[in-house]
Amino acid sequence: MSTRGENPRPPRDDAFRQLFDQNWAAVRRHVEGVVIDDAQVSEIVSEVFLHAWARLDARTPPGRIWLLRTADAVLGARAEDAGALRAAADAVEHGLLGDGVDPESGQSDPIRRAGVMRALAGLGAKERRIIMLTYWDELSVGEIAELWRRPQGSVRRTLGRAQDRLRAALRSEGVIVDD
Repeated sequence: MSTRGENPRPPRDDAFRQLFDQNWAAVRRHVEGVVIDDAQVSEIVSEVFLHAWARLDARTPPGRIWLLRTADAVLGARAEDAGALRAAADAVEHGLLGDGVDPESGQSDPIRRAGVMRALAGLGAKERRIIMLTYWDELSVGEIAELWRRPQGSVRRTLGRAQDRLRAALRSEGVIVDD
C-alpha cells in the first residue's frame, strides 16, 4: 500500500497532459494554416509541445497564446505556400463572405474561390497573417495583440486596413458585388 496518495504521477505530468489535451487541436490548426504537408505539421506541433514540456512549471503552465507564439517561432523560417493560401481562402470565404457553398452540389463556387485566392495573394505577408489569425484561428484582437506583443489599437488598425484591402480586392475580383 502506498503512502504517497492516490495519484502516483508527478504534478508536472498531469499539468502537461492537461495542457496538451486542451491545446493540441488549436496548435495543430494554427500550424495547418501555414504548412500543407501533414508530416511537417505533426513535426512542428511536436516541437511546440516539446518546448512546452522543457519549460513547464506545473503551478503556472503556459496558455494557448504562448503555444501559438512558440508555433510561430518554429514556423519563422518557413515561407507560406499554396496550402496556406487555400486555408486562408477557406477561412475568408466562410468568415468574411458567409458560407458560399452551392446547396445542390455541396461545393464551393470555384470562380468565387479563385477570386478569393487572388485577392489574398495580393495582400502583404503581415496583412495575410492577420486575416489568417482572425478568420482561420478565430483569435480576437486582444489575443492577436498578446500573440504579437503589440497594443490592441495597433492590431485593430492593422486588421482594419487588411480587411479594407481584402474587400477592395474582392470587389475588383467580382467576389463582392455590394457590401
